[in-house]
Amino acid sequence: MAGLASLAGRALALALFLTAAGAGSVAAQGKPVTILAFGDSLVAGFGLGSRDGFTAKLEAALRAKGVNARVVNAGLSGDTSAGGLARLDWALEPKPDFAIVELGANDGLRGLDPAQTRANLDAILAKLKAKGVPALFAGMYAPPNMGPDYGRAFNALYPDLAKKHGVLFYPFFLDGVAADASLNQPDGIHPNAKGVDVIVARILPHVLKLIGG
Repeated sequence: MAGLASLAGRALALALFLTAAGAGSVAAQGKPVTILAFGDSLVAGFGLGSRDGFTAKLEAALRAKGVNARVVNAGLSGDTSAGGLARLDWALEPKPDFAIVELGANDGLRGLDPAQTRANLDAILAKLKAKGVPALFAGMYAPPNMGPDYGRAFNALYPDLAKKHGVLFYPFFLDGVAADASLNQPDGIHPNAKGVDVIVARILPHVLKLIGG
């Protein structure tokens, strides 16, 4: 009897351990999760059909991994970091579980002051933290024609802010797609459907890490 009691105790301890280990994993629990994709035209799906944009394809990729996820498209074409900050409260009204932040590309294209971009993104990440919404922060690179000084200031703000706020960081949202004509629309800026596939495939492991998958 003592042996059975000991065995039962060990089984109970193992069950409690496994429960605790999986407690932080939303994906492991199979619970539905809402991810706010907050960004500009790259998130909005400029020039693409409804099934070909970033949010639709990311949601499909997550579901293929067994994650019951809803990815909310909070992208706005032409948006800057200042515009994003101004509409963040409204975007958070559905109370998402997680957020992906992709902003700043238009700041760079317009040559806006990197210090202001930094301040805006700093405020966005701070607000998400205050609201208890874990974030994946996607970086951008300045256009080469803006010059080396601008590029250094702009490119550095993303890793700096990720470190400051302790958020997951994906260094370049357009990794593997930028400057590849076969993966972009004729404007050379926005990804086509194949380009979105590349973006989703590369960012997916980071999104899974964000949600505990």
